[in-house]
Amino acid sequence: MSLRPAPEWTGRIDGAGDEHLRWHSAVRPFTDAPGPGAVVVGFASDAGVRRNHGRPGAADGPDALRAALGPLALQQPLSIEDAGTVVVGGDALEAGQALLATTVTTALDAGRLPVVLGGGHEVAYGTYCGLAASRIRSGRKVAIVNLDAHFDLREADRATSGTPFRQILLEERARGAEVRYAVAGIARTGNTRALFDTATRLGVTHLLDEDCTHERTIDFVDEVLDWADLVYLTIDLDVLPAATAPGVSAPAGLGVPLTVVHAAVRRVAESGKLAVADVAELNPAYDIDARTARTAARLIDTIVTTSSRTNRRHRSGCPCRR
Repeated sequence: MSLRPAPEWTGRIDGAGDEHLRWHSAVRPFTDAPGPGAVVVGFASDAGVRRNHGRPGAADGPDALRAALGPLALQQPLSIEDAGTVVVGGDALEAGQALLATTVTTALDAGRLPVVLGGGHEVAYGTYCGLAASRIRSGRKVAIVNLDAHFDLREADRATSGTPFRQILLEERARGAEVRYAVAGIARTGNTRALFDTATRLGVTHLLDEDCTHERTIDFVDEVLDWADLVYLTIDLDVLPAATAPGVSAPAGLGVPLTVVHAAVRRVAESGKLAVADVAELNPAYDIDARTARTAARLIDTIVTTSSRTNRRHRSGCPCRR
């Protein structure tokens, strides 16, 4: 287990001015000097997927996501940094999650928006622990908004990609912290009755994939945003239809349309409450023409660019949704 330094970003070059700006020319290595902006950090792990008896390959997700992000055009200069990649070797999942948490906390305490590039959905436990340990967490209500076909509330002897939100809820509530978990995109056929019962017992709200129209999904997200002070947004790419996202650990039989997922992501990003985000379960070995990676890159771009615009309005005193 190690933190691999940020790679050199590459992509198309059309010219030297800001009018030709792309992600690869905007990204700089992360420093913990205080200031605004976003920082990406990779989490190269499929140890949790293996423990959950899924198909491995998500450990290659961070590199594929950087490759898809690099060529994307930026309409204005942004502060984007790269903190490198937590590489989980063998079965050292817990140590990898702890290192990820430390990296996320450092970024948050420096004033950045961390965006974690997974990796299996075991990334969620590390991402959240980083938020929980940060200065901005103290005394605030945190909502986890998960766009996912699965609850990931399994009970197991050790952590897997199917256990992170059960771990988070039980540990946070034992400490008396105010945390709420809401999932949009749940597949009835992908979650047993026991998991639905666990969700009910833990006070989890959810919206089924078949009910995820644009209006109902935005209403679902808005209700969570109205309650929360801070939001952790986590996107499991298996929430999308298999035709849109074939390169995932568990392709969807139905899925939520990309336009609806994108609208939900944008809604959270423009709320002014987004503290941290991650994208999970990209499995490049099963992708087709980098279709899943490109889709995920577009969602990440929306998170970063929308949050940046929203934060600039907040700093200038412009009234907007909080």
